[in-house]
Amino acid sequence: MSNAEQHLEHLAEMRSLMERSTRFLSLSGLSGVWAGLCALIGAAYHRMVTEAEYLNQYADVLVEKSEKASRHGFEVALVSTALTVLITVLAGGWFFTARKARQRGERVWDASSRRLLWALALPLMVGGIFCLALLYWGLVGLLAPATLVFYGLALFNGSKYTLRDVGSLGLLEIALGL
Repeated sequence: MSNAEQHLEHLAEMRSLMERSTRFLSLSGLSGVWAGLCALIGAAYHRMVTEAEYLNQYADVLVEKSEKASRHGFEVALVSTALTVLITVLAGGWFFTARKARQRGERVWDASSRRLLWALALPLMVGGIFCLALLYWGLVGLLAPATLVFYGLALFNGSKYTLRDVGSLGLLEIALGL
């Protein structure tokens, strides 16, 4: 091997070490698939529950429900379904990411994963509070676009600490929400 090839090999190794120390590369693609699957199941479940409640509301004329009570039941069902989906997605995401990190011989919880978590958490928490405000004011139709926009912002913000494709996905989520 020539001297120039050795230098290039050392540079490639140094770049790899620097990238591993600054980027969280163990993020599993299955985590994203799991999140989408859980979201679809949660949406279908919520649709079935609220549709059945809506039909039952008009099936019995003798029982009168106020509009406010019906709206409150809808909100409780929506928030409980969303929390269940969130917990399931986080647990599955942790499982798939930890499994990939173990396969690669890396630690899951290090400085790069903490930076990624913080970059994702801030826009998601602000978006969650905003969505709760939308729900409080009865603007349910804006919940789906708002969640897409804030999720996209979180992905774009977190792309500095993981794969660049995550940033492109974030921009697509934002565009879809707008």
